[in-house]
Amino acid sequence: MKFSKFQGAGNDFIILNNMEEKIPAEKLGAVARQLCRRRFSLGADGLMAVDHPVQGGDYRMRFYNADGSESEMCGNGARCIARYGYEKGLAGEIQRIETKAGMVTGRRIDPRMYQIRLNDPTKIELDHVAEIDGRKYEYYYVELGDPGIPHAVVELPEFQLMEEERLRELGRALRYYKDFPKGANVNFFVQTGPEELWEKTFERGVEDFTLACGTGTGSVVTVLTLLGRVSGRDVRVRVPGGELRITVELDGEKPDGAPDRVRALYLTGPTNIVAEGEITDEDFSLQ
Repeated sequence: MKFSKFQGAGNDFIILNNMEEKIPAEKLGAVARQLCRRRFSLGADGLMAVDHPVQGGDYRMRFYNADGSESEMCGNGARCIARYGYEKGLAGEIQRIETKAGMVTGRRIDPRMYQIRLNDPTKIELDHVAEIDGRKYEYYYVELGDPGIPHAVVELPEFQLMEEERLRELGRALRYYKDFPKGANVNFFVQTGPEELWEKTFERGVEDFTLACGTGTGSVVTVLTLLGRVSGRDVRVRVPGGELRITVELDGEKPDGAPDRVRALYLTGPTNIVAEGEITDEDFSLQ
């Protein structure tokens, strides 16, 4: 079985061309669970299968977390698969990628920098409070696409100073919080400048922190743009794996001057082709 491995800002992915491999869809979760195991196999945050389009796109992207669960979409994964699609001749410099959460548009900026238009926010809820171990945490809830990719956006200025395990426990508790019927990716952030912030994500499906989360980063900047705390134009977001840029376009203003809904949401960042080859894992099985 042939594979490619990409990473974008530290988020790493295995990509399979399922138009050639023809793995049954019901087995892709098990394939992801086996191949994404670090130290035992290729290791990755997730697996993406490229398949034939069914809705007029250039190709279809199926995304599976490291635990084998299928996710609606992945922002950094979509950037990487946009480069894969270009490099493999599946699409041109601008491409339409079908995802479970809806159509995503990818754009090649230069040989390594790719931008995608993320799925539009379909739910934005402000001013919520979660109580964990007797402490209250304010959060914002955002879903991108339909079905929505769920994100809990939590401003936590001290997160960079917290012990990793303590922050992990908080992330896990919020990820499974009772108000999130399908769980949530938990995005901790601190604003460090007028158009700059630090962000770290506890990602469902990986069940740990990842070095970057594109949809999470987009959700954080969406909230801050709607609150008027950033302009929404090329906002710089530092994550453990590097730097991402987010642009939020708003669809006009309400009569009271408050911004209206989000019209478009763009994620820009680097990609890297780490390896291409043949899977020879002797423990791997499709059975």
